Amino acid sequence: MSFPVAIQMYSLRDDAKKNLYATLKKVKALGYDGVEFAGLYGHTAEEVRDMCADIGLVPISAHVPYVDMVADPEGVIGQYATIGCKYVVVPYLIPEHRPDSDNFPEVIKNIAMLGGVANKLGLTLLYHNHDFEFMKLNGKYALDVLYEEVPADLLQTELDMCWVNVGGENPSEYLLKYSGRSPVVHLKDFNGEKSDDMYELIGIEKKAPTRPANFEFRPVGSGKQDFPSILKAAEKAGAEWVVVEQDQPSMGLTPIECATKSRDYLRSIGN
Repeated sequence: MSFPVAIQMYSLRDDAKKNLYATLKKVKALGYDGVEFAGLYGHTAEEVRDMCADIGLVPISAHVPYVDMVADPEGVIGQYATIGCKYVVVPYLIPEHRPDSDNFPEVIKNIAMLGGVANKLGLTLLYHNHDFEFMKLNGKYALDVLYEEVPADLLQTELDMCWVNVGGENPSEYLLKYSGRSPVVHLKDFNGEKSDDMYELIGIEKKAPTRPANFEFRPVGSGKQDFPSILKAAEKAGAEWVVVEQDQPSMGLTPIECATKSRDYLRSIGN
């Protein structure tokens, strides 16, 4: 199976701030099929919708700050319904909302609430993990606790293959664990060591792993990840889209050069 490929616009945020339309045109020219937004760069939802339609990119999803969605669920999520997104994503939790805080039970309840609002507006809510969700809560990863407590009809996964690896799990195997619940998969590559404190992950302590100093994001296919295996797992898991994301450029390349290298690599392996 060859997946449609989107790019997370956070990867190209500086370009997008300068000229969103021109950046989206470049994304299309590189061979990307869709985009996942992280902010609208001063544009209205209607303007962004029209840009995507004019260029021929699918606005498949958007990363939207958790606090913004909780503050005005229908208003904020409604913007992405206007754009035509199929998915809206909880992208990140600030420290006071993370699993090691007293607020995490409330966060879980709010995510379930947001899932209901998203459904009402015709979207599906996803959760995008980092590494801090791989701390243990009563012997289970906090990420697994979230997906156990919020039912699949209210919350699907957007597993980030880099952070799953850094968290101590095999990306392909962990993705298969969420078969039928993984419509969008984040493809992210990295170089460097996973963690200096992997013993934490087996339950000796509940702390999440820490990133060592030599950790570096890389274009897809330029780091440690086994993407042929990940793509096979994504197919088995029932994924609909894959999304390229690179938080910071590396290897002496600009963000758009990194995006080019990622897309060329995926093409080279038949996607």
